[in-house]
Amino acid sequence: RIVTRAGWHADESMRRAPPVYAPALEMVFVHHTDTATSAPCSDSARIVRGIYAYHVRVNGWNDIGYNFLVDKCGTVFEGRYGGMTKPVLGAQTKGFNTGSAGIAVIGTYTSARPPHAAVAALEHLIAWRLDVAHVNPVARVEMVSSGNPRYRTGRHVAFNAVSGHRDGYPTSCPGSALYALL
Repeated sequence: RIVTRAGWHADESMRRAPPVYAPALEMVFVHHTDTATSAPCSDSARIVRGIYAYHVRVNGWNDIGYNFLVDKCGTVFEGRYGGMTKPVLGAQTKGFNTGSAGIAVIGTYTSARPPHAAVAALEHLIAWRLDVAHVNPVARVEMVSSGNPRYRTGRHVAFNAVSGHRDGYPTSCPGSALYALL
């Protein structure tokens, strides 16, 4: 079960542009939101709305950057507008947004391991989303960078079909504890 944008009460008037689609989905990047992990799961929809507002109003993006978000209780939220089964271009791993989906686990997982419910939901979501795209989750994929501080424009980079944000961009995301589980 995935909580739709209507389910978490996304303010659709905040979106700045219609969705853009990649030719195909080739991989996923896993993130953490680097927000408080202590919030009760009853606050998750509010947290998703806050991330959405931050991405649009502060970062200047067209929409929330992530395609999906997962809370610590295992609830999955639809992120970026455009269709959960379509290769919607997100704003989550600069240089590699085309052809990837971004899935963020709500919280900070630098040293604390995410709860079992979050990990189980993440696994199921990744398996489902890659299956819809006909991608083997243990495959290696080659992506071409559109440019970021780590990979120059045009560079071909091999990734696991399930990679962490740090694999494509100079960051500590998704936190060492979550990254170790990938």
